Amino acid sequence: MSLTTVPTFAIRSGPSGHHSMPVLGFGTAASPLPEPTMLKETVIEAIKLGYRHFDTSPRYQTEEPIGEALAEAVSLGLVRSRSEFFVTTKLWCADAHGGLVVPAIKRSLKNLKLDYLDLYIIHWPVSSKPGKYKFPIDEDDFMPMDFEVVWSEMEECQRLGLAKCIGVSNFSCKKLQHILSIATIPPSVNQVEMSPIWQQRKLRELCRSNDIVVTAYSVLGSRGAFWGTPKIMESDVLKEIAEAKEKTVAQVSMRWAYEQGVSMVVKSFTKERLEENLKIFDWSLTEDETQRISTEIPQFRNVHGEVYTSKKGPIKSVAEMWDGEI
Repeated sequence: MSLTTVPTFAIRSGPSGHHSMPVLGFGTAASPLPEPTMLKETVIEAIKLGYRHFDTSPRYQTEEPIGEALAEAVSLGLVRSRSEFFVTTKLWCADAHGGLVVPAIKRSLKNLKLDYLDLYIIHWPVSSKPGKYKFPIDEDDFMPMDFEVVWSEMEECQRLGLAKCIGVSNFSCKKLQHILSIATIPPSVNQVEMSPIWQQRKLRELCRSNDIVVTAYSVLGSRGAFWGTPKIMESDVLKEIAEAKEKTVAQVSMRWAYEQGVSMVVKSFTKERLEENLKIFDWSLTEDETQRISTEIPQFRNVHGEVYTSKKGPIKSVAEMWDGEI
């Protein structure tokens, strides 16, 4: 079995240091939830292929099987040590409160069987009632986040050595600028929905100007999940480019994201797709192909159903976290 070496980005780690993050991560946000034993076996297979970046969250309920897989990979000699892995998990809304952030990261570390995270990020720029982990979150349980307090405690996680890097997820330009205005340690990463049908140009420019790496999720549309869309895989522009290059639509979408200077987390639980997703680094899009993706694909933000849909429809208080950008 050939081992693919995935390129890395240097992301900010503290005031002056940097930490290497593989640009392609193995994502675990799935609906329905993957069976734990199957997920563990898939992670082991991914490690054998060359994946080193793994993305999880308490919300996904995948921390424990990932931790078991990483420990087994080390014991089997698939990697020399844990330091070869880049592990990301997230602060869930119910823990996004003063006094709860450090305990939350410690729980995640216990689940993952790790001493430290490579990256710890705020999952959403909104809080929910402490101690209530029901999902979907009840509309009445949403609360505005105290950004100053929560970000200060994220910084404490880094100072304590529990996380090498800290960041955010699903933060709009306005929310990100607010964090930058109060931060002693600025965020290293903003993980957001981004794809050829939602290209996030304004947000990417803000992140680039502030040394924040964008990590894209739903690069392929998360088709099959309840929040997913088929618009990417069914795009005529992407299909035409894929046919001309003898690639898949998924590979074209991922290569486009890579050429935009972002990292990405992509979910797949089959060996064939895991291998396919790695085959994006030894070819490139032409200038004309990039231009077509930029100008010919209608922009459509897939309002991510994970947090802000309810039986009554979109939840205004949570939609507002995008500051009118939905």
